[in-house]
Order: sequence, then structure tokens, then C-alpha cells
Amino acid sequence: MVWEFWTKQLDEEELVEDGGYEEYSSGSSSSSRAAGMNGNGPTKLVDPLEDPLPGVGTYEDFNTIDWVREKSKDRDRHREITNKSRQSTVALLHSVSDAFSGWLLMLLVGLMSGALAGGIDIAAHWLTDMKGGVCLIGFWFNHEHCCWKSNETTFQERDQCPQWQSWAELITGTSEGAFAYIVNYLMYIFWALLFSFLAVTLVRAFAPYACGSGIPEIKTILSGFIIRGYLGKWTLIIKTITLVLAVSSGLSLGKEGPLVHVACCCANILCHLFTKYRKNEAKRREVLSAAAAVGVSVAFGAPIGGVLFSLEEVSYYFPLKTLWRSFFAALVAAFTLRSINPFGNSRLVLFYVEFHAPWHLVELAPFILLGIFGGLWGALFIKANIAWCRRRKTTRLGHYPVIEVLVVAALTALLAYPNSYTRMSGAELISELFNDCSLLDSSQLCGYEQPANTSETGVGNSLADRPAGKGLYTALWQLALALVFKMMITVITFGMKVPSGLFIPSMAVGAIAGRLLGVGMEQLAYYNHDSFIFKGWCSPGADCITPGLYAMVGAAACLGGVTRMTVSLVVIMFELTGGLEYIVPLMAATMTSKWVADAFGREGIYEAHIRLNGYPFLEPKEEFDHSSLAVDVMRPRRSDPALAVLTQEGMTVGEVEALVESTHYSGFPVVVSQESQRLVGFVLRRDLLISIDNARKRQEGVVSASQVVFTEHAPSQAPDAPPPLRLRGIMDLSPFTVTDHTPMDITVDIFRKLGLRQCLVTHNGRLLGIITKKDILKHMAQIANRDPDSILFN
Repeated sequence: MVWEFWTKQLDEEELVEDGGYEEYSSGSSSSSRAAGMNGNGPTKLVDPLEDPLPGVGTYEDFNTIDWVREKSKDRDRHREITNKSRQSTVALLHSVSDAFSGWLLMLLVGLMSGALAGGIDIAAHWLTDMKGGVCLIGFWFNHEHCCWKSNETTFQERDQCPQWQSWAELITGTSEGAFAYIVNYLMYIFWALLFSFLAVTLVRAFAPYACGSGIPEIKTILSGFIIRGYLGKWTLIIKTITLVLAVSSGLSLGKEGPLVHVACCCANILCHLFTKYRKNEAKRREVLSAAAAVGVSVAFGAPIGGVLFSLEEVSYYFPLKTLWRSFFAALVAAFTLRSINPFGNSRLVLFYVEFHAPWHLVELAPFILLGIFGGLWGALFIKANIAWCRRRKTTRLGHYPVIEVLVVAALTALLAYPNSYTRMSGAELISELFNDCSLLDSSQLCGYEQPANTSETGVGNSLADRPAGKGLYTALWQLALALVFKMMITVITFGMKVPSGLFIPSMAVGAIAGRLLGVGMEQLAYYNHDSFIFKGWCSPGADCITPGLYAMVGAAACLGGVTRMTVSLVVIMFELTGGLEYIVPLMAATMTSKWVADAFGREGIYEAHIRLNGYPFLEPKEEFDHSSLAVDVMRPRRSDPALAVLTQEGMTVGEVEALVESTHYSGFPVVVSQESQRLVGFVLRRDLLISIDNARKRQEGVVSASQVVFTEHAPSQAPDAPPPLRLRGIMDLSPFTVTDHTPMDITVDIFRKLGLRQCLVTHNGRLLGIITKKDILKHMAQIANRDPDSILFN
């Protein structure tokens, strides 16, 4: 996370004030709500309603948008275009182009994201293979492409071809012996350190926001928070480059989560081409929700799973129109990726499987066991990773991100190289574990003994269950060590100052555990055909147990335990593997892992990182079951100063400016008078300052003694008095209010469902106080016995 950078930004811009109710803010009303409410004043009076000012209605960095105002603005804009379209052909064409602009934007997002994802896949594959050697006929070829046209490759030695040489062969002339092994070992560590050093240096120097997964921040942005630069062009460029380097370095991370960030950067940049999305924050977030679906679509080749992932996991506001557009964008991105064909196998899916044996009802027990393991691992990983990230943030460790990345990269390379299963990339490892052994398979995981009766060959290209051989036992030991290594190293890798996804490492842990259990079940079935468990469905010489299926179920279970995804995860897994008939085992394991993990804490890894970083995010899944009332949470409290308010008339420009300068509040309630405190509306601090500054420049006679009025008609004044400043046009005439006795569970639901920034508290129409999103988050933290001051952002 880029904590120090953001904290510095906050300190410099004075956006947050310690204590008090500093965050309260809302939007001004839309033009439709205030239309026709200003009277005919002097001809030279500036009225923000009749003459909109640039900057009014926009938001500062680290602020929350007003969803209600943004949706109202869009409705007004659409209504105006529709009315004009009936008047002329040009206006009708403009209306049609406006309607299709969303689909055109989705097309561009899909094309751009698919092209970038294809380039990232190809570059990462090439650099990963470069750690092992180089292609003599062209250094830009990876190992697989280099050996495609070789006549020397066989099924047993498919990776051996004279065109590809290891570093030991290039340096020493031989690939055999201890010295050659040491040379390859040292070169592997050298490339890992170089790639990780370049990745962390580029992130630190050019785009601090490019580190991490990006999904916690994307969720926060989609909930309405503004983090300027997080989805900018520099972040996109640096994240794309450093993602390739980080994955190629061999660190225990994946590119799937960061690809969501990359797709959202593409969408945000392309939004600036269309006025409808450039000027409306709520509309832009609809596009970003679709972009999150595109990110998963290109990461896994799973367009339907991507749409469900966006709906289930990251989106805050997801109307039906966004669902259709997400589906279209994910489809375009998937086709673009398929056209590029980065995997070289003419398939869209990342891990295509073809299991020949159906699963049996008895196998649900081990599948549920894998679900329990996934839930336990998910809960353990979240607690351990958050503890490590908190230690990084609160100790001197966080001041040396480059050294930390280099140390972890060196440790990973040092321990990973001797074990062939940790040396290969995460995607290769998962593909190997999902594999179903066939007649021509030379993998160590298929090192079974040949049966005495050669007729026992199973069905089709599959093999009957056989006793484990020496090669398989070696592979199992290596996998057991790889499991321990992956579980430990992923805890300290996720959250470092490089792009780091969690999907592939989590799936790798589950796939290893699943393969180990699958082989164990296979051997149990082979030696106990006559037991009551296997009798009747697993006869001698049959292909009963498929270890690759157990690996697939285990991968889903562990990923579900870490992220708490359910529906979208199952769909992603069957799209990822093509194993449509194995949905029931996947569902059983995924739900079990979620239930087990939820028993230790309801937060997934992304929600935990959101809370760790203090983002103002109201989790929709979290229940509020406390019996407090709105009056218990509102500000000001009894010991606080009185609520800072504006009156609808009677205040001068100088008094308003003094009030604004003496506080850091983001907005001010407008009341009838200081005595009555009856609520009239709400004004944003930013809009107020812009309007006053503009009036001093454009309206004659505006001085500090000029009256500021928020009424429909300007009050009568003395002939020699300076002209008043009418600001009713920037006032929200219908701010959301609750009574002081409204239960907080209802208030929290209102905030979640309407995306509010603040809500005013009244009693019989009289203003009592204000509740902001930050107040609610602090109150919820206190109830959960957490530090309320951990909610640091406005």
C-alpha cells in the first residue's frame, strides 16, 4: 500500500481534521430541483443557477461523491437531450449518439484491456523462461515457441531442443554436473533479483499507486470515494510494466488481481473521451464496474465469471444496464485475448482439463474435507497477512520497501529453485496439478507402476487406477514441501510495493493439497476395492479416482476461503477448466470453505485490507445489530462546539468567509436563523468558495459587507447597501434527514443503499446535528472493540 504517500497528501491538503464532525458534506441540488426558484433581482447579479460556474459540483481528492446528486444531474441531462431531440434532426442524431456512447465506450475498454492482457501474458511467459535459458534462433522466443519446430523433441523429452540452451550450456558448454547446476541456480537468482528490483524501483519512482493488488482500492472507489491518480495513465503504464516484471521474478504472486486494476485504469482514461462520463462521477463508476468484469475476463478467459465477480465482489452500485454492458465488454475483451492467443494453445481458458472418469457421490466427503482445509487456510492467511502488513506499516520495515522486496525475492528464489514444483510459475504449477494422467504423459506425477495385466488400461486415453511408483512418491514429497513453502511465503509477499495478485498463489496452495488428497484416495481405492466404501462403483482395473479433479476442487476451496467468493468463483472455475460436469463438487467445496472461514471472521482478504488502510467503505455484507439511535452517533456531541451553520439571510460575505476559514468542514447546513435552527438546505464548502470568488470577479459591488442570501427572493435593502450575493442555486434544497430517534441499523442501511456522504439529524424540523459516513464507521469500530481513529480518510 502507498500509505506514506497518501498520508503526506492528506497532511499537505488539510483534508482531514482530528476529531469533530469535519467530514460532513453533500452536493448541491441539481438544476431541475432548483429550477424557477430565483426571483428577478438586479440585472448584474451573479446567479449560479442561471449561469453555472466551472468547478461547482466537483469534488476534491479523498472525498466521497454524492450519489443522489450525480444521478439527479444525469437524469436532468438525459431529459434535456430527449426534449431537444424532438425539435431538430441534429438534436435527434445527438440523442442517438449519446445513447450509443456507452456501448462504444465498452467496446473500447474491452479492446484495450484484451490487448494489454495479451501483451502482459506473452511478456511474462518470455521473461519467466529467460531465468532458465535463452533461445539461439531469437532471444525474443520463449522456451515453448523456440522448440515448436524442432525435430529433436519427443514425448519423453519435450523440453529438450538444440535451439534452446540453458545458461550453464552457454557459459560452461555443458548442462550436466554439479557446476552446471550451480551456474543455473545463480542465474535464476540473478534474474529474479533483477526483475524484482526493476519492479519495485519503477513503482516507487513513478507510480506509488501501482503496487499491490488494487482490488481493495477499486472497491473503495466504486463505493464513491475519490483517489485521484489511482486510475491515471501513469499508474496504467507503470502497473503494466511492473506486473510483467513481478510475475517473472518468481515471487509468490499472480497477475489476475492487478489485471482488474489495469482494466479499470483503461476505462477511467477512456471515460475522458465522452462528456457524459467525464463530468459525472456516478456514471463513471458504472463503467468501472464493467471494467472490473473485463479484468477477470482477460485474467482467466472467463467472461461470465468476470461479470459475476464484479457483481458479487467489487461493485457497490450495479444497475441492470451495467450488467448488460459488463457482459458485452467482457465478451469483447475475451475475443481480443483469443485473437492474440497468448497461451499458444488456441484456447481461451487458462487451464483446460479433460477428465475421463465421472465423480461419485462417495467422493463428496473428501471434497468437503478440501472445503474445510480451504476455509481454515483462508482464515489463517488473512490473519497472518494482516498482522504482517500492520507490522510493515507501524515499524521501520515499511521505510525500506526496495530492500524488503529484494530480500523476499532472494529468499523465494533460493528456496524455490531446488524443487521443480516451486521453480515453475504459478500458472504452470496449477496446470500440472490439474492434469489427468494419460498414456503418453511423462510427468513425474504420473509415475505409476505398470500393472501386471496389460489389459488394465482404463477407458479411451485414460489409465486405470494403478499402484504408485517411485517417481510419484518423489513428486508427492516435493509437493508436500512446496505446500509448506507456498503457504508461508505468500503471507509476506502479498502487500509488498510491487503489483501482487492473490488468485494464483491461493489456487496453487489448494491445488497442491487437492492433488495430495486425490492421490491418497486413488491408492486407497486401488488397495481396498472390496471395502464397503468403494464396492459397487470402483471395480479392479477401472479408472475410479481422478486426482486432477481433487486439485481443481482444492484450488476453488482455498481461493474461496481467502476471498469469500461463492457463485462467481464456481463459474470462474468451470470456465477456467472447461469442467462443466464438476459444478456440484466445486459448489460443495466452495460453500464449505466460506462457512468454515466465516466462523473465524466474516471479512475476506480485500475487506481486511480496506479496514487496515482506513478507507471509508461501508461493507454491504456486514450486519449492524447494535441498538443505538441516530442521536447517539451524530455530531456535535455534548462536549463539542456548536454546529457550524449558515443562515438563509442575514450573513455577510465576510462572515461566511470567516466561518469557512475557521473550520475545515466540507459543507454547512443552512437554517432559517440562529434562533430557530429550522433546516433549509445544505451547501458544499467547495461550491461556496468557488461561488464567492467568482462573484467578486464578475459581479460589481460585491464586498465583505454584501449580504449572502439563500432565499428565493432577495430581501429588501437600503438604497446605499451593496448588492446581495444570491447562492440559492448551489444549495441542496432536499438534504437527507433522519429524526434523532431513528435506529442506527436503519440509518446504516440508508447510507449503504443510497451511497450517502452525510445525513442531517432533526427533531420536529429543528436541526440537531449531522451523521457522516466516517461517524458510522467509527461507531462500528467502537462496537467491534477496534480503534475508531483507524478510519483516517474523509
